[in-house]
Amino acid sequence: MTRIDIFSGFLGAGKTTLIKKLLANGYAGQKLVLIENEFGEIGIDGGFLQDAGIIVNELESGCICCSLTGDFREALRMVAEQYAPDRILIEPSGVGKLSEIVAAVQSAGDQFVLGGLTTVVDAAKAKMYMKNFGEFFDNQVQSANCIVLSRTGSLSPEKIAQAEALLREKNPDAVIVSTPWDALTGAQILDAIDRRSSITADLAALLEEHAREEAEEGDDDDECDDPDCECHHHHHHDHDDHDHDHDEHHHHHHHHHHHGHDADEVFQSWGAETSKKYAPADIDAILDALADADKYGFVVRAKGYVPAPDGTWVHFDYTPGEKDIRAGAANVAGRVCVIGSNLHEDAVKELFGL
Repeated sequence: MTRIDIFSGFLGAGKTTLIKKLLANGYAGQKLVLIENEFGEIGIDGGFLQDAGIIVNELESGCICCSLTGDFREALRMVAEQYAPDRILIEPSGVGKLSEIVAAVQSAGDQFVLGGLTTVVDAAKAKMYMKNFGEFFDNQVQSANCIVLSRTGSLSPEKIAQAEALLREKNPDAVIVSTPWDALTGAQILDAIDRRSSITADLAALLEEHAREEAEEGDDDDECDDPDCECHHHHHHDHDDHDHDHDEHHHHHHHHHHHGHDADEVFQSWGAETSKKYAPADIDAILDALADADKYGFVVRAKGYVPAPDGTWVHFDYTPGEKDIRAGAANVAGRVCVIGSNLHEDAVKELFGL
């Protein structure tokens, strides 16, 4: 049986960063294969995960959820056969529906068992994404058994609590990790993903311990009669999750083309390889300009790495209201990728001077 862990999360939430942290000291000693699926022409994340000794099998043919009938399941079987890994990690496109990826895995055969279903959520942007892209964002949140909040280190406790409350409305059962990642080990986060640190499990264990003590004292008459008590319902918890996944599978399998939208109907992506040189200040100005939705469309994500005039390389990330520009490793060619809703590709291309 090959265990499959899925890491979903909206564009730019920090999925790859989380996976890298787990590789460092969470999955130690396990043989892993990562299946990545980038939405857009150019896969940017493949390179630095390969450096970590992980086999990256990029599926560039659109999102996993749009190719359920053939190549994804085939890719899973081939990976299992060829590499015989302990775990397969799937990092779907940021605009993939988690329920559909779960359904695809469930239909891939008995040799696969679903492990952690993790959704990474940028705590500062949960409300905005829920409002603008609810169909994708909500599905990722509702289908997860662990929600890992990113960028909580820079937020007030009130802001974090607000994000948690919004997520709890969509998914009351998931474990929510809100501690800044720097303060946690990869192993601790993996515990949460594997539900070993679930508060539900802790409560149930305490109740069971209490019940045992009561029984040893011969106090059997005091058994709990409360129908809401955790001790009655704990054992059904994972079963409910399974049923939920099954229902989602059933629902999406039949209605995928009749209602809702595929990611490629809502989002467009533009990407380019380039040897053009950009100073950090140039990239800074470009990322500021991308905030103009009238001119460029609603850009939800931009990332890339490009050479600078002084021989160094500039790596950059952009999500609405946030940008990160830093020095980074050289690469065989510069790459730029921009994803947005109603993206004005020609204007974006012109902005980058390409």
